[in-house]
Amino acid sequence: MTTQGNRHESGSGFRILLGGAAFVIVVAGMREAQSLLVPFLLSIFIAIVVAPLLAILRRHRIPTLIAVILIAMIIVAVGLLIGGLIGNSVDSFSQQLPFYQEKLRQLMAAMLRWLAEYGIDISTHSVTALLDPARAMHMAAQGLTSLTGLLANTFLILLTVAFLLFESSDMPAKLHRILQRPEESYRHFEHFLGTIKHYMLIKTATSILTGVLVGLLLWLLGVDFPLLWGLVAFFLNYVPNIGSLIAAVPAILLALVQLGIGPALWTTFGYLVINNLVGNYIEPRFMGRELGLSALVVFLSLVFWGWVLGTIGMFLSVPLTMTLKIALDTREESRWIAVLLGSGPDQTRSRQS
Repeated sequence: MTTQGNRHESGSGFRILLGGAAFVIVVAGMREAQSLLVPFLLSIFIAIVVAPLLAILRRHRIPTLIAVILIAMIIVAVGLLIGGLIGNSVDSFSQQLPFYQEKLRQLMAAMLRWLAEYGIDISTHSVTALLDPARAMHMAAQGLTSLTGLLANTFLILLTVAFLLFESSDMPAKLHRILQRPEESYRHFEHFLGTIKHYMLIKTATSILTGVLVGLLLWLLGVDFPLLWGLVAFFLNYVPNIGSLIAAVPAILLALVQLGIGPALWTTFGYLVINNLVGNYIEPRFMGRELGLSALVVFLSLVFWGWVLGTIGMFLSVPLTMTLKIALDTREESRWIAVLLGSGPDQTRSRQS
């Protein structure tokens, strides 16, 4: 009996070790294939977002080829618009970045001198080494430059999206042929895909709303590059909790440098109102608690996918983790992992018929 128990423990340990080794190999392969994998993953998520539009066009008896061409034209138009806005804004912002950074350093030095008058003596070098506000603006410029570089792969992304949309019409028939229990398995697959579509559509809509509100706020306050910061808020809204904080920092610092403390405080207040309105009221109302992620999981996914896939991986981190959570939630034996990834103890429910 003891011998059998030892063998069982040895076999379990070997499986864990083998699984860990396979995970490391897969992650290393993903890092090496980053330049190819990032456009492909982005294409999948774009295809999921535009898939309902394809279904609407088909219901109006528009042929699939023409429908895909129309969707491709819309994607190109949106891509050119975003690319133009980001490109022009990033160029202007990068040219002014040294001025903004120097002004921030002067403001920090003035604040430290003010503290020294009240007996709080802090070394400028120590503060700069630990917390340099100018770095936040530099990181924002680097992130936007990476996003602009990704738009250079527009043709590859567009082609991949088109093929995915064409393939989506034949996928149900193919699954029925290859699956052993097609009805049950396809129901799981349909539920999985439907939940992802629901998540991506709601997240995209709320991200657009966030970006528009942020852009209007900064335009009304007179902060430079309101369109740029609106786009930053749009993209980073895909990262709950942390994304809104990251998006607010460079805009608040710019308001401080350009307009002073009062407008910077109003900018901070505006971001808090917008993010609370969208993140705590509008989004949960349409999304549902079952599509939430815990704050710790959001942070870890941001670090992990950012390390594996670079800057764009940070934008895709939560959609990728959410896809994994939805996949785990569709199976009874793996639902416990989805519960651990979720935002609360009651956030996953069995929604199968």
